[in-house]
Amino acid sequence: MGLSSEQQSRRVVLRAVPVVAALAVLTTGTAAAQPALPSSPFGGLTYTVNVQQPGEESDGYIYYTSGVSAAALVPGLGTIAGLLPGGQPANVIADRSGREIKRYEPPAGQDVSNFRTQIYQGRKVLTWWQGSTVAGHGSGVGIIADENFNVLATVDPGGAGADVHEFRLTPDGHALLTSYPQVTADLTAIGGPVDGKLFDTVAVVIDVATGKQLLRWSAAEHVPLADSQTTGKLGGDVYDPYHMNSISLDPSGNLVVSLRNTSAVYDVDPHTGDILWQLGGKNPTLTASPDIEFAFQHDAEFTDDSTLRLFNNNSSGLETRGPSSVEWIRIDPVAKTATLVRNQQHPSGLTTFAMGNAQSLPNGDTFVSWGMTPRISEFSPSGELVYDATLPFGTYRAYFDTLPS
Repeated sequence: MGLSSEQQSRRVVLRAVPVVAALAVLTTGTAAAQPALPSSPFGGLTYTVNVQQPGEESDGYIYYTSGVSAAALVPGLGTIAGLLPGGQPANVIADRSGREIKRYEPPAGQDVSNFRTQIYQGRKVLTWWQGSTVAGHGSGVGIIADENFNVLATVDPGGAGADVHEFRLTPDGHALLTSYPQVTADLTAIGGPVDGKLFDTVAVVIDVATGKQLLRWSAAEHVPLADSQTTGKLGGDVYDPYHMNSISLDPSGNLVVSLRNTSAVYDVDPHTGDILWQLGGKNPTLTASPDIEFAFQHDAEFTDDSTLRLFNNNSSGLETRGPSSVEWIRIDPVAKTATLVRNQQHPSGLTTFAMGNAQSLPNGDTFVSWGMTPRISEFSPSGELVYDATLPFGTYRAYFDTLPS
C-alpha cells in the first residue's frame, strides 16, 4: 500500500501547476454537479470579501487560523505556505472586512488550529490546539486563554498527546479531546500485514481542573477495521483506517463521534463504551431516508434535541462523490430512523477534501468554514448566501462571536 487516496489526490493537484501559478489560476470552486477533483486549496494572497449583504453586520468577529492546519494532510504544503502571505501559523480574530483585530503566533516549529471562543468557569475564553504536526494529525495540548492570549489552563491527555481535531469544553468542566496513539494490529482486513501499525484514534474526556482522565474510547476496540473506506497510510508504514475528527455531546450526554475514514457518525454510551447507534458507513443501525448522502464528514454535533448537523466533505481527495455541504439530519433513536431536514451547498459547488465546520448563530444564520477550500461563508435560514470570503489558505474550523472580556 502507498499513499492514501487523499494524499494521492493532493499530489495530483500540487503537481498540476507550479505553486505560484496555482495561486493565480486555482482560486475558484468547481461548479459541476459532480466535480472530478476537489476545489483548490489556494485562495490568493489576501483575505477577500466576495459577498456582504447589507444589514448582516452584527456585533462579532471571525475566529480562524492562518497557515496550514496539522489536519490538512498535504505533504510539504506548510513549508510552501510559510513563504507566502497568510501562510504563517497563527490564531486570528478579524472583522468582516478581514482586518485583523488580534493575532497570536506560536513559537517557531509549532502549529495552532481549532481556534474559537468557549466558556470556562463561567467566563468566555479563547481556546485552541497547539503542538506539532504528525502525519496528518497533531500531537500537542489544548490551551485555554484570556482575551489577551494569556494562558489560564493547559489540557494534556498524555501518551500520544492531544490531537488537532477536537478540543471541546463542556458545561461540567470537562474537555473532549482526540488523540492518535500508534498501535500494532492485524491489518489483513484492509489489505495490510498481519503485524502492521495503525493510528488508533481515541476520544478522551479530561477533568480540566484536576487533569484526571475520566474516559478513553478507542475506535479500534469498537469499530471493525473492515468498515474503513480509506485504507491507505498517513505517513511511512502506519495505516489510518478511522481518523476521528470530532467529539460532541448528544442531548442525553452521550458522546457523538465522527470517524472520517468510515464515513460514519457514532453515538457512544460514555459509561459502557457501547455504540448506541450509527449513522452512515457500511453498517449503519439507523435507517436513513434516501436523500441523506454524506462521506468523509467532519464536525458532527446536535443543534437541538433531535437534529444532528454535520459538514459533509463528500470527498476524500481522489474519490469525490459530489459537492460538499452542511447537512441537518433529524435523528429518532427509538424508531431508529434518520431524516434529512436541510442540505446547504455553496453556490459555487465547492468540494472540500479535508476539514470544515458549521456554527449556528443567534440570528438563525449558519456560519461555515469550507476547510481546505479557503472560503468562509454565512447562510440565512432560507439558504441565502449573506457573507462569503476567500482566505489565502484554508482553516480547519472558523467561528463568529463577540470578543471575550
